[in-house]
Parts: sequence; structure tokens; C-alpha cells
Amino acid sequence: MLNYTQLDPEKCEFIPVASVDDLPNGERMFIEIDGDPIVIFNIAGQYFAIADLCSHDDGPLGDGELENGYEISCPRHGAHFDIRTGKALSLPAVEDIPAYPVRVTGGEIEIGLPVAG
Repeated sequence: MLNYTQLDPEKCEFIPVASVDDLPNGERMFIEIDGDPIVIFNIAGQYFAIADLCSHDDGPLGDGELENGYEISCPRHGAHFDIRTGKALSLPAVEDIPAYPVRVTGGEIEIGLPVAG
């Protein structure tokens, strides 16, 4: 799993992952980039992307319930994370998870990945 949380968009390379038509409002999409599972959310036309991996036990996170607008609950043990920042909000998780910058360019959803260097 990548060892960073919220990335600085200025230090990222953006890659297209889907069309905006592929991710309607209120939905989520699961993708994998370089072996890392990622889930992308469309909440009222705003896009967010986090690692699909709970930092508590490395279980999948993306199928969890969204609560309070931007808070996802891990379906396995109930840890909560902010999908905007990847911040761990409750036990049993104590470590944040990666949160990726997302932008829309020409109708394409793009995710920012750290520039190798």
C-alpha cells in the first residue's frame, strides 16, 4: 500500500481513469492502479478517491456506508475515515489512509499519483 495520505496536487501526475458519465451522482467506482485498490466517489458532483484498504486490518473499505456526508465506515470492524482527506476518525483504525486528488478534465475523471523522483 502506498505510504502517503492526502497528496499535494502540484506534486502529482494525473491519469484518466473514467468518464464522468461512468460515475453518476451518489455512486462509487472501484479501480486498481499499479496493484493499489482505489475507490472513487461522486458526491453531489464532487469527486473523491481513497485507498480501498482499511488501515486497521487491510480489509476492503469501499463497500462501507457513507455517513455524515464524507465519512465512510469500514464494513468489517467499523473504523471511520474521511473520504476527503483519508484521515482516520475512529478506532480501531489509528492510521490515515491514502487520499488522492481528483480532477475532471474534458469530461474525464483523473486521479493524481505522486511523481516518481
